[in-house]
Amino acid sequence: MRFDIFTLFPEVFAPYLGTSILKRAEENGLVSYQLHQIRDWTTNRHHTTDDEPYGGGGGMVMKPEPIFNAAADILGFPPSCPLILVTPQGRLFSQTLARELSQHSRLGIVAARYEGVDERVREHLVTDEISIGDYVLTGGELPALVVIDAVTRLIPGVLGDSEATSKDSHARGFLEHPHYTRPATYRSWEVPEVLRSGNHALIEHWRKKQSIKRTWERRPELLDKISLSEEELALLEEIKSKP
Repeated sequence: MRFDIFTLFPEVFAPYLGTSILKRAEENGLVSYQLHQIRDWTTNRHHTTDDEPYGGGGGMVMKPEPIFNAAADILGFPPSCPLILVTPQGRLFSQTLARELSQHSRLGIVAARYEGVDERVREHLVTDEISIGDYVLTGGELPALVVIDAVTRLIPGVLGDSEATSKDSHARGFLEHPHYTRPATYRSWEVPEVLRSGNHALIEHWRKKQSIKRTWERRPELLDKISLSEEELALLEEIKSKP
């Protein structure tokens, strides 16, 4: 997969994309991260990318011309692949949406700044708008990285364990079960005996129950969106019946 990222601050992206799993994914030819400085498509000597909003008010608005020009040069017009604007006004990002986006061979992302972009960018250029939560950040760089990270790890071959993503929190809608590692005893706190038993059937049952329990305790609204099996329904009723 290729990511084309349009930003005023490409230097923000480089350290994270050049680290750990994302770096190895690029080195192994599974993904490519292309950073495009929007200022390179400005037409005046000051490389102006923003201006005052029509109608007055505080803040500045990103001009349409540099964004349109950059996207057209790199992706064509209309864009030849999904072009995402990360914005608090977009649809809420989720594991399901990340999996949907991972099916594409190429994605474009616009990371805006200031008060956002000229509305004509929304209306006539980008193909999708995504929000990572109901809050506002200084710019779109961090949301863009969140989307890139979540999507990249779903690409086959990126993670060493081919089944790892199916076990993640939100993969089926449940939160993930607790994890433990050595030592077996730390400050008198013990790793659950079942995890040391070597009985894989019991371990799997324990993990499933803990996953449902954690979801019920922390994010019960998620259970309304999951089609529970008979076994899962029985476990949920057992969990609810115990204080």
